[in-house]
Amino acid sequence: MKIHIKNARIIDPASGLDKVEDIAIAAGRILALGATPPDFNANRVIDATGLVACPGLVDLSARLREPGFEYKATLESELLAAVAGGVTTLVCPPDTDPPLDEPGLVEMLKYRARSLNLARVYPLGALTQKLAGERLAEMAVLRDAGCIAFSQADAPLSDTQVLLRALEYAATFDIPVWLRPQDAHLSRDGVAHDGAVATRLGLRAIPACAETVALATILLLVRATGARVHLCRLSSREAVDMVRRARHDGLPVTCDVSINHLHLCDEDIGWFDANCRLVPPLRSPQDRAALRAGLGDGTIDALCSDHTPVDDDAKQRPFGEAEPGATGLELLLPLTLRWAQETGLPLKDALARVTSLPARILGVDHGRLAPGLPADLCLFDPAGKTPVDARLLRSQGRNTPFLGQSLPGRVRLTLVEGHVVFEQPART
Repeated sequence: MKIHIKNARIIDPASGLDKVEDIAIAAGRILALGATPPDFNANRVIDATGLVACPGLVDLSARLREPGFEYKATLESELLAAVAGGVTTLVCPPDTDPPLDEPGLVEMLKYRARSLNLARVYPLGALTQKLAGERLAEMAVLRDAGCIAFSQADAPLSDTQVLLRALEYAATFDIPVWLRPQDAHLSRDGVAHDGAVATRLGLRAIPACAETVALATILLLVRATGARVHLCRLSSREAVDMVRRARHDGLPVTCDVSINHLHLCDEDIGWFDANCRLVPPLRSPQDRAALRAGLGDGTIDALCSDHTPVDDDAKQRPFGEAEPGATGLELLLPLTLRWAQETGLPLKDALARVTSLPARILGVDHGRLAPGLPADLCLFDPAGKTPVDARLLRSQGRNTPFLGQSLPGRVRLTLVEGHVVFEQPART
């Protein structure tokens, strides 16, 4: 299908392009940005006056719940949520049931995702068998089956020797390893940040050093092995400072932060709001400020949704017993826009954190707009609003700390390989 998008404000953070132009799409790829070829006859013309056309968003952490947790969400429901949020590429952690530690499971997941013809799915393979933290998974075999990198997700890996062997193996084959730093012993049984709010509410606490002790170990092992490591969902100001020093020293590390921790802190728990029960926990306002500064100055590379759909039965419990997690795929773009508005960051720089920079971490040719590339793009109204209403969310998980709010921006159209996979009427 040939599509002609007229008068869009095209923002491509990878090239620095920010200009009102036309986009010509044919055979699933971008044919031209700007003047269209004289012989181009479109099947569909879209008037994008007042809209922004940017690369489809790239989300580094979105749990799709298949296989094994279909009562929480399905692959179809979450990919529909993804494209409704302008997300065209996403990474699926390996903590499914069973975990993604066998080639057949990875191939099945990729096949199911392809058959839906929605967003692109890149699975993370389990770093250890069954995510038990004892024996290494067959990383080379899983990579050949389609795993983009390897991770323990939120499962603890307390045996430092196993971690060392994993990084040595990964460095040998130049395989990226994704780790969320958290000491299993210091965080044991905790549900909230170790601060005044947890003390007032009587909640079991997780100190910030649970993150930094584990991070120090990871950085020392990266220095020893040379392995490429991506640090997932930093939450503390000390961790940001440690990463800043490590990158200054030339260590091959990248990192991300979730939209929840960019906007919220432990004070938002209020009186036991289970929607704020997250992993890692929401930390202090000072930590939130450090995360914002780190994302702004480039210490933190990317922003992710940390999409974790949870069923109502598991969420409607006392705070300490509620299952952690929140829906986020449909809110990634609006919350990125809110951050840009609040900090005065140029829109092009803010969009880079959810397009070209996460794509660079993945090592894939997405997250940018250029002739010849697949036509994965998001068309959104920067003046529109996204109401966060559980009845309107497409994700099967409808719990989020932002319920009841109206967020800036509204996705109008999402294309994957030149196919319209989501379209929102101008007025709803």
